[in-house]
Amino acid sequence: MDKKTMYKLTYGLFVLTSAHEGRDSGCIINTAIQVTSEPNRISIAVNKANFTHDLVARSGSFNVSILSEAADFEIFRHFGFQSGRDVDKFSGYQDCRRSSNGLYYITAGTNGYISAAVEQAVDLGSHTLFIASVEDMEVLSAVPAATYAYYQSSIKPRPQQSAAGKTVWRCTVCGYVYEGEELPADFVCPLCKHPASDFEKVTQ
Repeated sequence: MDKKTMYKLTYGLFVLTSAHEGRDSGCIINTAIQVTSEPNRISIAVNKANFTHDLVARSGSFNVSILSEAADFEIFRHFGFQSGRDVDKFSGYQDCRRSSNGLYYITAGTNGYISAAVEQAVDLGSHTLFIASVEDMEVLSAVPAATYAYYQSSIKPRPQQSAAGKTVWRCTVCGYVYEGEELPADFVCPLCKHPASDFEKVTQ
């Protein structure tokens, strides 16, 4: 079975934001879709390891900022490669505003945002699927939305070459490099939190 087949699915990239008891945070997600039009509902799937997941679960509300092709890698690094448990991602961060629900949405590198209230949560093991009613939304720019394929080809930095003869394992999501002949089966990328199955073996 070729697990890379999953990369052929087309989907976008988003900054999910939420807050609870005065704590704001946000993370990168790649699953946000409209599921009904009457009433208007969307669903998001969020990894339970993300602090923002806990904020959504506790508060019952969130914003989804739709990343566009104008986004640079720094927004992915800022919201995807550090945990809200360890840092305040909105401390000093200027490219955001609060929507009518009181939550932040991202204004740079995005083309719109959607505010929603959770109606149902489905436990999917590693992730939770939140089904939510749309409360507000706004178009921010006409720049096309960034797909995962666009991120891979045009936003993510090119990986650095390893020394000749050295075997490394490279994360296909963020480019993190693990040095060693074998990658532990339970290894998790320290940057983007993806599992060992998302690493490829590279021998120079």
